[in-house]
Amino acid sequence: MLVFEKRTGEILTDLLIEWGVDHMYGMPGDSINELMSDLRKREEELPFYQVRHEEVGALSAASYAKLTGKAGVCLSIGGPGAVHLLNGLYDAKGDSVPVLAIVGQVPSESVGTGAFQEINLERMFDDVAVYNKRAQSAEQLPDLLNQALRAAYTHKGVSVLIIPDDLSAIKQKYDKKLTLPGYSKPDVFPAGSSLQKARKAIENANKPVILAGKGAAHAQDELIQFAETIKSPIILSLLAKGIIPDNHPYCLGQHGQIGTKPAYNAVKEADLLLLIGTSFPYRDFLPKDTQAIQIDREPSRIGNHYPVSIGLAGDSKDTLEWLINNLSENRNEEHLQKYQEQMKEWRVNMQLQKKDETNPIVGPQVMYALEKVIDKDAVISSDVGNVTVWMTRFLPLIHQKMIISGWLATMGCGLPGALAGQVAYPDKQVVAICGDGGFAMVMQDFVTAVKYKLPIKVIILNNSKIGMIQYEQEAMGHLHYKTELGEMNFAQFAESCGGEGYRVNRKEDLEDSFKKAFLSDKPAIIDVAIEDQAPLPGKIGYEQAVNYSEYLIKEFFEKGKIDPPPMKTGIKRLF
Repeated sequence: MLVFEKRTGEILTDLLIEWGVDHMYGMPGDSINELMSDLRKREEELPFYQVRHEEVGALSAASYAKLTGKAGVCLSIGGPGAVHLLNGLYDAKGDSVPVLAIVGQVPSESVGTGAFQEINLERMFDDVAVYNKRAQSAEQLPDLLNQALRAAYTHKGVSVLIIPDDLSAIKQKYDKKLTLPGYSKPDVFPAGSSLQKARKAIENANKPVILAGKGAAHAQDELIQFAETIKSPIILSLLAKGIIPDNHPYCLGQHGQIGTKPAYNAVKEADLLLLIGTSFPYRDFLPKDTQAIQIDREPSRIGNHYPVSIGLAGDSKDTLEWLINNLSENRNEEHLQKYQEQMKEWRVNMQLQKKDETNPIVGPQVMYALEKVIDKDAVISSDVGNVTVWMTRFLPLIHQKMIISGWLATMGCGLPGALAGQVAYPDKQVVAICGDGGFAMVMQDFVTAVKYKLPIKVIILNNSKIGMIQYEQEAMGHLHYKTELGEMNFAQFAESCGGEGYRVNRKEDLEDSFKKAFLSDKPAIIDVAIEDQAPLPGKIGYEQAVNYSEYLIKEFFEKGKIDPPPMKTGIKRLF
């Protein structure tokens, strides 16, 4: 069989398609233009979404990986474009999702000479990447690409492939292959002795509590059946919100600073903590010395953030199936019922706040307006800040998918996540929930949604400040400093981009604006002017209360008055 010569860029494009890569995000430029020329010829099979900022491209690639499990791919020039990728790549690293970054570099003969826009890319990407290579020759590139994607899938992390631009133009036969596309997924199952220890510990527990994370997302049925078998409530990490319905009778909502009071109390009282698919990092919200079992595919994660008694290194779905089949059913429902009753009261209080009809508008009311128009299979991309609290506590998810920047918690992730969500699921409703601070960091790429006709809906809770940071300053006993952002009308901005914009200043206009925006087939922004409200945790700690009192005292001495954040209907009943 004759093997014809092809440009190396063409071979790389063929391999990306063979790997199942179905689109890319990025910006062209002088150190990646040779490869761009080959990508252009396969636009129908491998669409290229040109973003306005490389950070958005990397965050979108990470979001796509979070939603689908497939590798997200982003591309940039070397130098400044590569630097812009870093935030999104660290997000992918933090949340353990596969991402490939293809990064241009100055021509190979100029590498190391201090050429225009040349920086040491290998050193810069060293901390963020599980695979980080610069091609030395065109002949290497196809095999390096295969290795890069395989490493991203194997280690659930970031692979960086650096390509001096001239190499993509070199023709070769590529008939001596070292590697082929594809990834062999291993089966991981716990040791039998560990399973037997776990079985005995579970059967001896009187007050077991499950804390589940995104590692249990593919084991929804098994998670629920396991909870029913051992009569344990289920608490979810932030990243796991939605993996079981928020209204499920066993669900106590989230845990930690954004969590519910029933979740906090249940964990505090537990005599056995079951960590399933999570490395929950907030030690202050976990018991001091309770026996714990952790299930995780990655043995290195077991015991990283809590001194677990028994580690089960295995897939959560398979491990839970074994436990269900080998456990005696717990007949004592007293512990479970206690917290089910507390959760019912918590939900009543949430409803009181959401349904409050008074002005000015606050976050819970916005979530209630969204709840009325959101589809059952919608994709939700939450930004980071106070909006995280309002979304987590006040927007019940049933079958919807939700993504956020979890471990890195970078502001500005909401819009890129929505772009990726609409690309991944073109027929589904996709919503971004943002604060004005987070949205302003990436707002230029709303025009990307307009350009590619991605009908995302962006809800902005606009308090003209970095609200979460202001609250953190207060909680530490400090006065506000540099948290005011100034006013902006994002609805007008949406219209200037060619989308639709709705500005809401009164509670009476919320429902109508949401209906109009969600009926439209255009990208739309609903810019809601909200009153500042402290995102109080489900359980206020003594130190937080003392520090907040210090803040009030300082404000009184400096201003001659005390002006605490407003608390609306039902808030006092929560704490």
